[in-house]
Amino acid sequence: MNFGLNGMDCQGTERNWEADWRADKPREECGVFGVRGSDLDVSRITYYGLYALQHRGQESAGIAVSDGDTIKLHKNMGLVPEVFKEHHLDSLTGCMAIGHVRYSTTGASLAINAQPLVFRYAKGMLAVAHNGNLTNARELRTALANTGSIFQSTIDTEVLVNLIARYCGNSIEEAIMKLMIDVKGSYSLVVMSEDKLIGVRDPYGNRPLCLGRLEEAYVIASETCALDTVGAEFIRDIEPGEIVVVDDRGITSIRAQNSKKRTCIFEYIYFARPDSVIDGYNVNWCRRQMGRQLAREYQVDVDLVMSVPDSGTAAAKGYAEERGLPFEDGLMKNRYIGRTFIQPSQSMREIAVRLKLNPIKSVVEGKRIVLVDDSIVRGTTSSKIVKMLRDAGAREIHLCISSPPVIGSCYYGIDTSDPEELIACKMTHEEIEGHIGVDSLHHLSREGLLNVFGEGRPGFCTACFDNDYPIEIPADLRKHALD
Repeated sequence: MNFGLNGMDCQGTERNWEADWRADKPREECGVFGVRGSDLDVSRITYYGLYALQHRGQESAGIAVSDGDTIKLHKNMGLVPEVFKEHHLDSLTGCMAIGHVRYSTTGASLAINAQPLVFRYAKGMLAVAHNGNLTNARELRTALANTGSIFQSTIDTEVLVNLIARYCGNSIEEAIMKLMIDVKGSYSLVVMSEDKLIGVRDPYGNRPLCLGRLEEAYVIASETCALDTVGAEFIRDIEPGEIVVVDDRGITSIRAQNSKKRTCIFEYIYFARPDSVIDGYNVNWCRRQMGRQLAREYQVDVDLVMSVPDSGTAAAKGYAEERGLPFEDGLMKNRYIGRTFIQPSQSMREIAVRLKLNPIKSVVEGKRIVLVDDSIVRGTTSSKIVKMLRDAGAREIHLCISSPPVIGSCYYGIDTSDPEELIACKMTHEEIEGHIGVDSLHHLSREGLLNVFGEGRPGFCTACFDNDYPIEIPADLRKHALD
């Protein structure tokens, strides 16, 4: 399993600039979507749902469709519109579908690891799509393999598949309930048999999952933005430890396990789309409040506030509103760069960086600036942006981060760097300021971050900020995170 980024690709060559850029943020996990309803074009509804969840994974995409008797599947590497063409969707006909967009946190980025996984077992056919990460996957895989299970992929989702098959004696619901006793870690699942659509959220609710209605149909999705996109009405969040079954009888809820909610707080800081609502909190509102809290904690005499687009924009606007300062678009983001294009040579990397972001000189020249971003992981991107702003004539740059310093790796489905690569683990506050090249640096405090959600807030996982891991981490995965 690979939870970190070591700066070298599988051929041992130096990481290209785009990978270097993406490595300086926590990497998105996966997105899941499911719909069940007659007289609907379920494959196209799922296609649009996955399109809305594309931000959660850009490596592969897949859709499985059931017609009541059999399950058909199409999946491949690439973005949703690259994987699916009209003829693919035309061939995926049925009354129920599930879909998945993937970024690999465990298992290599290979077509065989794309989801959903579709398999035959004693009770028929089943399709599974998973967002999250099992912390005891290696232990379970070994135990299953020793008793005859066969694995084709390297992803921990296949452990779930084998456990379902093993516990299939009675119903699929009972198999999932038994599975939830065995597995540890983070998971939001959509599971589809020939006649049932099932949503499952782990006992800590670490990853989001919600339920919606589309006319007489029901939809399950990682985020409410996918419900909005397909025209579905939000019903509610699926609760931690809950199994929701959609079949001919309607909706059945099973409370399989109870635990204290520990939703990943980075969903609100960075991962989720701003228009989504997770566990009752609108993501854009939260980010704006984080910016306001930043302004209460740190004030400096400046001319304007600007953001690192797009992830820092909502917080930057909140900061500007709280201080009564102008917010300006000082960095132009090129929105037409795909995942792949002709890679620049080493000598042309400065051009490559400017393809992604470029300062608007008339905005920043001679100005004292508060620059707001959502997080710093390794610091390489921040230093490049600061240099560009200096070259454009910025007089002062004060970097404000709308989250606490990242000091811990994530083992629950987010790909962050190993602790030895995290800049907050390697340098003091003053050293980070010098390394990035700013006049001052301020992170939102952990207390300030939690205060955004009010006194009646649910529980959050904040392990990346405090190394307090709510779900057990086996010793072989902890590495140096708890040293």
